[in-house]
Amino acid sequence: MKKIILLIAIVLIALFGYFSYQPETSQVQRPRVIPNVVVGKVEMMPIRDEVEALGTGKAFESIIVTSKVAEIVNQINFEDGDIVEKGSVLVLLRNDEQKAKVAVTEVKLAENLRELDRISTLVSSKTVAELEHDRLQSLIDTTRAEVAQANAALNDRIIKAPFAGRLGLRQVSVGSLVTPGEQISTLDDVSKIKLDFSVPERFIQELKPGKLVEAHAVAYPGRVFKGVVTSIDSRVNPETRAVLVRAVLPNADFSLLPGMLMKVKLIKQSREALLVPEAAIIPIQNKHFVYTVNEDNKVVQQQVTLGIRSRGWAEITEGLAAGEQVIIRGILKVRPGDEVKVQQAENFKFAQVEEMETSA
Repeated sequence: MKKIILLIAIVLIALFGYFSYQPETSQVQRPRVIPNVVVGKVEMMPIRDEVEALGTGKAFESIIVTSKVAEIVNQINFEDGDIVEKGSVLVLLRNDEQKAKVAVTEVKLAENLRELDRISTLVSSKTVAELEHDRLQSLIDTTRAEVAQANAALNDRIIKAPFAGRLGLRQVSVGSLVTPGEQISTLDDVSKIKLDFSVPERFIQELKPGKLVEAHAVAYPGRVFKGVVTSIDSRVNPETRAVLVRAVLPNADFSLLPGMLMKVKLIKQSREALLVPEAAIIPIQNKHFVYTVNEDNKVVQQQVTLGIRSRGWAEITEGLAAGEQVIIRGILKVRPGDEVKVQQAENFKFAQVEEMETSA
């Protein structure tokens, strides 16, 4: 037993001596690789405070073309979708009886006027009583009213466009009987489009006529329709807590049609501000920081105060000045005080685009 214990002790001493007297291997320290980062310059750029909403387009003026009287259609002077001017005759209804009444009343008026002229000299010479003159004058006034009434009945058989616009589909044919209120067609003034959209009530103080809007329609991807706010509803919807705003968009080429759903951007305010890419912002608890690169290519951490954020950009109200370089890619690879190799953001974007095109 003593021999075994002695043998174990000798082995342990030998191992300890072996490891204790091993020559130290020279560790080759590799030089630290300087990381590449992508930077962007802090610049003064236009920024807009916007409110986004959905709106429905309406014709600037819109009516249903109909008749005031029940009558037979004699003539139709338009086709589906025609663009007409104000006062254009659209439909003629049967009007023979009304023409005859106009002729009769005009004859009566002419006769009464001749009679008045004939007795005027007699009244002056006291040959005819003044009462007869007054009777004829009253008869003339009555006949003139009858002429106006007959002309009005005749005009009711002539249906005209009250304003310039585009007609819809024709709903009647020659020879058909139309009745009051029956739709003959529609007429829309689409040279301008009314765009109604709802805005949350918290923005009411910033709403006023003259504000600019930009609208997008699904039918025209990439096209922006610009307009101006013309009016704001006097009531807030108690269910949605929003107020209805109306803007007017020019539509000279008639691209927009009534009833279109449009995405609207109401531009509350437009101004110049210091902007950085949102990727440069480092949130730590309730504070925000950015990494800048100084003249020696060293990383500096700076606390900033943010303003508005919009589509990948952040406004800097405090902490940076125009022209400074902030790191927007490679933030996780560096710490304050590290030396870095700088690559401009434009080159990075170009490389990214080429890589995407190549992979496609």
